[in-house]
Amino acid sequence: MTTRRAPQPGAEHLSEPLRSRWSPSVYDAAHTLDRAEIDQLLHAAQWAPSAGNSQPWVFFVCERGSANHDRLVAHLSRGNSGWVPLAAAVFLSAGHVSTGADADAPAYSDYALYDVGQAAAHLTLQARSMGLHSHQFAGFDHEGLAADLGLPATHVLLTGIAVGLRGDPASADERTAARDLRVRERNGLGEIARAGTWTEPWVGDRA
Repeated sequence: MTTRRAPQPGAEHLSEPLRSRWSPSVYDAAHTLDRAEIDQLLHAAQWAPSAGNSQPWVFFVCERGSANHDRLVAHLSRGNSGWVPLAAAVFLSAGHVSTGADADAPAYSDYALYDVGQAAAHLTLQARSMGLHSHQFAGFDHEGLAADLGLPATHVLLTGIAVGLRGDPASADERTAARDLRVRERNGLGEIARAGTWTEPWVGDRA
């Protein structure tokens, strides 16, 4: 099985587990995570930074074969219904965005979504450090799944993080397997960073 490496240029200079992190779509359906491993992943998210230590995140654990997993699978989009169920577990992220159910209730934190993103990133990097892979996705019926999970109006359901061991692409359908063979690319630093105002791209070290 071909091992995917970090793209060039740039990522090869990153430290692990940043360098080897990527998002496969083919997972080993026989692999499972034990409770200690799940706790370890959740602890990584738990210790992410947040504004004023507000910690505006909740993760629904959807282990394959669990009731939560069944709830998730029932609401997956067509494109995600083939590969997501094969991962050992999915962590659904939710953000605490409001202090009350009323539409005019004050925000719980002005930076809630930013902070949940950091917690999710910590979880994915912890997964990679454990020899696992993760793939984040948003293709599911958010309202329907939130209702099935009993999510209160103070929170919003955001994304899923599929975690597991990479499977054999030969066992996957052609479309899913092809996703794992795509070249990994990113926009250049001049496109994502500014040296001054908006019209001044970061040049960086071209030596």
